[in-house]
Amino acid sequence: MKDNIGKQDIRMLNMDQLSRVLQEMGEPVFRAKQIKEWLWSKGASSFEEMTNLSKNLRDNLQTRYEIRAITEEITQHSSDGTIKTRFRLYDGYKIESVLIPVPDNNRYTVCVSSQVGCSLSCKFCATGQMKRMRNLSPGEIYDQVRLINEQCMHRYGHRLTNIVYMGMGEPLLNYNHVMHSIALISDAEGLGFATRRVTISTAGIAKMIKRLADDNSKVNLALSLHAADDKKRNQIMPINEQNDLESVMEALRYYYQKTRNKLSYEYITFKGFNDSIEDAIRLSKLCKPFPVLVNIIEYNPISGVRYEKSDALTIDQFAQELRKRNVMVTVRKSRGKDIDAACGQLANKT
Repeated sequence: MKDNIGKQDIRMLNMDQLSRVLQEMGEPVFRAKQIKEWLWSKGASSFEEMTNLSKNLRDNLQTRYEIRAITEEITQHSSDGTIKTRFRLYDGYKIESVLIPVPDNNRYTVCVSSQVGCSLSCKFCATGQMKRMRNLSPGEIYDQVRLINEQCMHRYGHRLTNIVYMGMGEPLLNYNHVMHSIALISDAEGLGFATRRVTISTAGIAKMIKRLADDNSKVNLALSLHAADDKKRNQIMPINEQNDLESVMEALRYYYQKTRNKLSYEYITFKGFNDSIEDAIRLSKLCKPFPVLVNIIEYNPISGVRYEKSDALTIDQFAQELRKRNVMVTVRKSRGKDIDAACGQLANKT
């Protein structure tokens, strides 16, 4: 892997910092806006592309900085239209992003990664079997959205409509860079996406959920729940031992009271483990403190994992029990299973 010591990524500078750098170089401050446009609106990957800057300035920037853009390595197409793309980072690490098109509903979603690997070791997740190597920078997250948006335009003639931070990694353990990336994505001079179209998924980091509320975030929040009691959740999600359901629910109540943003639970059903009527009743009780949508997700088999997916009848009965108790429910069909692009399958596997 490439040594991190060396030139600084210019995309880590904010506008004030960039303006000061240019002043030190004897350049007019308005150059900062030009450089920002090249970096974010036009997606420049080299200083040579910045043709409205003098060659002297481009050379000076090249001497001190680099642009750590991501590059497309492999793209796989599923029979259901889902597209998975593996990107190579500047230091040789790899991440994956997924385009999930639903043309009938005019919905085109990108699932982006926030870390290289993951440290949470959820037992049912392929990414959780990888080590967390490092956090992604705001620019590396932004690049995923920009490039997949271009892919969506080329393939489907439509811009992305939704962005979900549900790929590799735990977004709230890369909080600053994730929030910075959302600011860039929503900036009118960036990609101009409304924050109400952005969802952050978390395994349940209670103190960071509260920080999200205190920062008055406008994004939607999804909790990867997958079990409605601590005993079962501890078995499949080690993070629950430090962030039990009581503390997570208290944090979610705080978040909803402060923001009124949309909340949802992601709930993968595992055969004979968390898919009984009793499990549904326990889950319904976690839906009472605030409005919440439960997304029931089909389990996608992972190599070396003993869990099996619930059958269709059991999932239907589980959902009906929740609806009977006035819980909003959707049953999501897995997309991209044939290319290992479905929920929990991202692991840089070809």
